[in-house]
Amino acid sequence: MSIQLTDNVSKAARRDILDLDQKINSFRSGDIADEAFRKFRLTRGVYGQRQPGVQMIRIKLPYGRITADQLIRIADLSDRFATGNLHATTRQDIQLHFVKLGDSPQLWAELEDAGITLKEACGNTVRNVTGSARAGIDPLEPFDISPYAFSIFDYFLRNPICQDMGRKFKISVSSSEKDSAYGFMHDVGLVPRMQDGQRGFKVMLGGGLGAQPFPAQTAFEFLAEEKVIPFIEGVIRVFDRYGERVKRHKARMKYLLNDIGLDELLRRVEEETLALRVQTLPIAEKLIYPTTVGIDDLTPSASPIPTSDNPKFNTWLRTNVFEQKQSGWYAVQLRVLLGDMPADTARALAQLVKQYAADDIRVTVNQGYLLRFVRPEHLPDLFTALDTLGLAEPGFDTTADITTCPGTDTCNLAISSSYGITRALEVLMRDEFPDIVFNDDIKIKISGCMNGCGQHSVANIGYHGSSLKNGAYVLPALQVLLGGGFNGKGEGLIADKVIKIPSKRGPESLRTLLRDYEANGFDGEYYSDYYARQGKNYFYQLLKPIADLKTLVDSDYIDWDHTEQYVTEVGVGECASVLIDLVATTLTEAGEKLDWSREALAEGRWADAIYHAYNTFITGAKAALMSRDIPTNTQHGIVSDFDKTFAGVSSPNGADFHEAEGDFKTLVFSINKQEPAETFARQFVAQAEAFLPAIQAYRESQIELEGLPVLQELSQAKDS
Repeated sequence: MSIQLTDNVSKAARRDILDLDQKINSFRSGDIADEAFRKFRLTRGVYGQRQPGVQMIRIKLPYGRITADQLIRIADLSDRFATGNLHATTRQDIQLHFVKLGDSPQLWAELEDAGITLKEACGNTVRNVTGSARAGIDPLEPFDISPYAFSIFDYFLRNPICQDMGRKFKISVSSSEKDSAYGFMHDVGLVPRMQDGQRGFKVMLGGGLGAQPFPAQTAFEFLAEEKVIPFIEGVIRVFDRYGERVKRHKARMKYLLNDIGLDELLRRVEEETLALRVQTLPIAEKLIYPTTVGIDDLTPSASPIPTSDNPKFNTWLRTNVFEQKQSGWYAVQLRVLLGDMPADTARALAQLVKQYAADDIRVTVNQGYLLRFVRPEHLPDLFTALDTLGLAEPGFDTTADITTCPGTDTCNLAISSSYGITRALEVLMRDEFPDIVFNDDIKIKISGCMNGCGQHSVANIGYHGSSLKNGAYVLPALQVLLGGGFNGKGEGLIADKVIKIPSKRGPESLRTLLRDYEANGFDGEYYSDYYARQGKNYFYQLLKPIADLKTLVDSDYIDWDHTEQYVTEVGVGECASVLIDLVATTLTEAGEKLDWSREALAEGRWADAIYHAYNTFITGAKAALMSRDIPTNTQHGIVSDFDKTFAGVSSPNGADFHEAEGDFKTLVFSINKQEPAETFARQFVAQAEAFLPAIQAYRESQIELEGLPVLQELSQAKDS
C-alpha cells in the first residue's frame, strides 16, 4: 500500500515517513538486521510491545501542547490503527498501543498532516522537551517558558549532533521555582529567573532515574536566555563524544558527569563553543507562541464563579481549578485515571475546548490535561459536561491522583502490574481517606520495573514492580520507596528504597503509611521532611510485618488484574534470529551518514555537514576496529584506538589512513577547533569522502585474505 501524503507534510517529514516505509519492507525481506532496524524505528517513535507483532507509537508533543483538532486527529487514528485509547505519559506524550508495524508510516503521515511528529520520540536522541503545563498562565512564573520549550524542541529536532547518541537525553523547562517539570531529575533542567531585568534560567545537569537515580547538579544559577540553547548543544556534543556506548546501564549523561565531575564537563563544553551552529540564540523576540487561540473576546470576565450546592462541583472547584495570572480567567485541570482516555471521550473533550476554552490544551506531567482561559460563568456548565465524560473527578495532582506507567499490560521491561495496583490504591484512598483529595503534598508514583517511567524515584511514596522468591515459588512484589519529591524548602529529592513487599499487600502498606503520618506528622510538615525526621529504619520497621513471607496466602501469588499464578517474564519480546555481518552493517551506516553530509553541504547547512562527516569518521573507524575484534566504547575511545591501531597502515586503494599516531585524532577532533563555515565544511566532508572508501577497500582486502566473516546471530522482530 502506498503512503498517502498531503501538502501539509514537510519535505523533511515526508522523507522520514517514506524512509520508514522502505526500511520496514527491507526488514521484512531480511535485508536489514534487527539491531539496525530497532535503532532506526525507535527514533521514529515506533516501540516494540510486550506482545509480539504490534508496536507502541509515541506521539511527541513539546511541553504537552496540543490543539482541539490535533486531539481529534489522534483519537481518530487510534480508532483506525490502534485500540481506541489515548495514553498520556509522564513526558507529556500521547501513546497508542497495538499498532501493526506496517501501519506506522501512514499513521505518522496523517499525524504530520495535523502538525504532529513522531520523530525522535524514542531512541538514543533528544526526547520530548517537557514543560510546566501552567506555562503562560502560572501566577508564579517570571515569564512564559512556552516559547523556550518549543524552540529547544525545534532546534534539536533532526539535528545531526543527537541522532545516534549512546543513550536518550531528556530536557525539561519549569515555569517557576517550584520546578513542576522536575528539572532536578533531567539531563538538562531549566528554571526561569530574572536578573537585572534580563531573562535567563537556572541550569541543572545530569539528573536521571532508573536503577541508580541521580539528582542533577547546578551548573549555573543564572544563564542568560540567549545562551541556553547553545549551551545545551555543547553539553550534547560532549555527551555524544565521551558518553558510554556499550554498557547500556552506564550510558546516561548522569554517569559521565559523575565520572569526570561538573568542572571538567563544563570545561569540555567550553571547548565546543567555537564549533557551535550559533553562539547566541535569542528566543523571546523570535517566537511568541499563541496561548489564546480560539477565544473571540479577550476581555476578562468580571462575573464571579456561580455558587452551587453540588458538593462534587465545589470539591472539583477547589482541587482542579485555579485562577490564571490573567485576572478573570480560569484554568481547569482534568484528572485521568491511569492516563488513559477513550477516543470518543477525547473527541467530546475537544468539542468542549472549542466551546469553553482556548485552543491550547496541555498534557500534564502527571498524565492529566489542562484547559486554559475558561470564563468563571462557564465553569458550572463545563463541570457538568466533563462529569458526563468521567473527566471531573476531584483531586488533580493530589495524593489521590497516582502517576503510573502501563507496566505488564504492554511493556517488555515490566515485571509486575502497574495498572492493577494503581486502581486498588485509588479505591483505598477514596473509601478510607476521602479528604486526601485536598492533600497536594504527598505524591504517589508507580512503575512496572526499576527503570522509572512512572517516576517512582521522585515520589514522596513510590512503588516499582519487582518479584520475590519464597522457596520454589515466585510472587509479584513492590519495592517501596519513600522520601522523594519536594521537601518544605522546595528542594527536589531522590527517594530511598525502604523495603520490598508482596504486590497484593500494596494497599495495606499505603494504609499504614498514611495512618502513621496522620498520627505522628507535625502540623504542616511536608511528607519528605517527616520521612527525613523519622529516618529510613523507622519506616523499615513500620512496614516489616507486611513483608513477612511466613504469612503469605494463595492470592499473594497472583498479580493484580490476573487470575493465573504469577511467573517472572520479560515479555514475549521481538524475537526470531538473523545472521549478519556486523562490520558490513556498520559500514552501511557510515555510508548513510556520508550521504547526509553531502546533502547538508549541497544545501549550505555547514554545521550539519560537518557533524555528519564527523559521524562518518567515527562509524567507519568503528567498523575497522570491529574487523580486528577490537572492542569499541565511546566515540573518543574509537578515535584513539583507531589512531593507534592503524597508524601507517595503507588501504588497498592506495590511501594511508594516517601516517603517524595522533594524525587521525587531530583530523577528527578538528571539529571543535573551527567555526562551522563553508571552507572548513567542504574540506572536512572531502576528507570523510576519502576516508570511507579506504576503510571499505581495507575490509574487502581483509575478506580476500582471511575469508568471509563469521556471521553474528541477532534477534529479529516479527511483524503481524
